[in-house]
Amino acid sequence: MGTLERRDNGWVATRTIDLNADLGEEVTDDDALLAVVTSANVACGFHAGTDATMRRVCEEAALRGVAIGAQVSYADREYFGRRRLEVSSGVLRGQVAEQVGVLVEHAAAAGIRVAYLKPHGALYNRVVDDEEQAQAVLDGSGALPVLGLPGGVFVRMAAAAGRQVFLEGFPDRGYTEDGRLVSRDSPGALVTDGEHIARNAVALAAAVDRVVDSVCVHGDAADAVGHAIAVRRALEAAGHLLAPFSSLPAR
Repeated sequence: MGTLERRDNGWVATRTIDLNADLGEEVTDDDALLAVVTSANVACGFHAGTDATMRRVCEEAALRGVAIGAQVSYADREYFGRRRLEVSSGVLRGQVAEQVGVLVEHAAAAGIRVAYLKPHGALYNRVVDDEEQAQAVLDGSGALPVLGLPGGVFVRMAAAAGRQVFLEGFPDRGYTEDGRLVSRDSPGALVTDGEHIARNAVALAAAVDRVVDSVCVHGDAADAVGHAIAVRRALEAAGHLLAPFSSLPAR
């Protein structure tokens, strides 16, 4: 969404964009990330997270005005939700509903609401192309707006069902020629240099052919907080306003 901002050299065009990260996974400094991001994808216990971490993230997000989303995954704590599991539609639908329900309770206790849904890990990549699994995730998540990868069946099916859809890009990940994420076990999958990540974020925010509403910095990266700070500074320096995507009109 574009706006105009007064600068020393006159009025310049700006664009509002969101910065999201994965939180509640017990592998990073959640409070430090919440001071930087505008949306938090909260682990709901199936790949990581506990009732205590969910409650803590919700409370801190409420204080800082950060939107929260349910980051749902396969039931796979051992491998952090990054294994492709063969789960029936009915089971997956129930698992998604359970995860969303738990986070809704913690959010309500903190005086906020769950603003969106985002799959995690292997499930995120699976629903880009798997219509059956995508439908199960949608069916298990009520009417929540969804955040996903541009061009995938998940966001297309959500839009067809009348759900709000928001698109995201990953400055710390490599992309294939068809716009999918490079598999984590392949060369070029991860970008680890903070300056490189920041440049990628600005490029994603400015792209005209595949416009995103949010950029994501992975919360389990070794320097997740540093990466998030670098991305925010770069986006702001490029003239972007940062705000939760869930507060903006959907596509």
